[in-house]
Amino acid sequence: MRYRTLGPFEVGAIGYGAMPLSIEGRPDEARALATVHAALDAGITLIDTADSYYAPGGEPGHNELLIARALASYGGPTDHVLVATKGGRGRTDDGGWTVDGDPGHLRRAAEASARRLGGGAIGLYQLHKPDPAVPFAESVGALAELADEGTIRTVGLSNVDTDQIREARKILGDRLVCVQNRYSPAVTDSEPELGLCAELGLAFLPWSPLGGISRSALEGPGGPAPETAFHTVARERGVSPQQTVLAWLLSRSPVVLPIPGASRPASVRDSAGAADLVLSGAELALLP
Repeated sequence: MRYRTLGPFEVGAIGYGAMPLSIEGRPDEARALATVHAALDAGITLIDTADSYYAPGGEPGHNELLIARALASYGGPTDHVLVATKGGRGRTDDGGWTVDGDPGHLRRAAEASARRLGGGAIGLYQLHKPDPAVPFAESVGALAELADEGTIRTVGLSNVDTDQIREARKILGDRLVCVQNRYSPAVTDSEPELGLCAELGLAFLPWSPLGGISRSALEGPGGPAPETAFHTVARERGVSPQQTVLAWLLSRSPVVLPIPGASRPASVRDSAGAADLVLSGAELALLP
């Protein structure tokens, strides 16, 4: 697998978003563990999780604990794997999502995540979403303090705009290493944020990267996506449309690191294959 830079880390160009293993419609634990192991077998070295990835009515941290068990039970080395987690969101009993960027909450959340992931510093800790009720600088300042104290090594932001990226950069300096926003063929609103990340040397992690081809786990079940140019290129290359989308995302910028989700080993293996799929100029001209 080709590698890309994420702050001080070199990680596989395709990461893995573990959320589908813990929210509504999740697989049983045996299949969940097999999916993580398949990701590692395929050369994936970035696993994205969050304390809020759990089913309504469940306990925070389900996904983090699952990832920790998967790494512990894997038959090969895992010290090169970067587990990135997030804090600042929660779930309601009816399936909704909450936001809490209070500095005290973020501190407690990060410390709890570190314990669930096995102790030691968290390699990458991300603010899951800015809280409109809390000054952004206060939330980011809490993460700066956690980095100073060694609870976390590096910091990321999720669901942010360009002004917030610049503000966080002033507070965090080189400790800010990435931005995770929604970005896909169907959702390109974060083009300005992607451009700024390229300018600043920050990794850009598209969440729900297969929009327009596959439905996000957040959206629930639905019918098949309509035929697109991605399907046409995929047929000609003998690969899946999903793999073609991920290769297209990698072509957008050298700072892009997609983190597609999967709940089956076959799906995560297919996603990993996109790291070595290089689309031609003619193929890219057919795509958005």
